[in-house]
Amino acid sequence: MASLAMNHILERIALFQFTPTHCVQARAMLGWSVEQLSREAEVSVEDIHRFEAQQDVADAARLALAYRFEAQGLVFFPGFAPGRSASVQGVSSEAMGRGDFAMAE
Repeated sequence: MASLAMNHILERIALFQFTPTHCVQARAMLGWSVEQLSREAEVSVEDIHRFEAQQDVADAARLALAYRFEAQGLVFFPGFAPGRSASVQGVSSEAMGRGDFAMAE
């Protein structure tokens, strides 16, 4: 089990990697409205609107959003659109070989 210090480091990494632009792009990839993301991540609609407008929100809300998208198989790296994780269940090896598999268009 990871120590509290390690958990803190992992949370900092997740917060750095997940941006407001990622949130908008990830919602679009999944076809989720702000309201649906609010239900899925248990984060208020107002916090999502503030985050996507690049305003301050609590770290806990940002982490909840990032972790909910990651649970859907999305991965985030600064400067890139969200990608699909190769570990997503149900993904065929044929799909993983396509050039557009790793990155959103």
